[in-house]
Amino acid sequence: MYLNSEIKKQIFENHGKSNTDTGSAESQIALFSFRISHLTEHMKSNKKDHNTSRSLKMLVGKRRRMLDYLKECDIERYRAIIKALNLRK
Repeated sequence: MYLNSEIKKQIFENHGKSNTDTGSAESQIALFSFRISHLTEHMKSNKKDHNTSRSLKMLVGKRRRMLDYLKECDIERYRAIIKALNLRK
């Protein structure tokens, strides 16, 4: 499987407060971004996979809502996660 507990711990350690910090907005956005990149690669080779396409769109929407929430609450944390994940050009 592409996403196991070691990868999740590493993502949470890099972007959250600790490796068990699964609830912070930064760690959830980082996890969503990892999953989105994996599904995007899958969609490049499987263009007619409509279920994965729908899942990808739902994940992008979740990440967008989480980023909007973070932008409203704390603009500095928003800027930090955008810079860390290279989500903007």
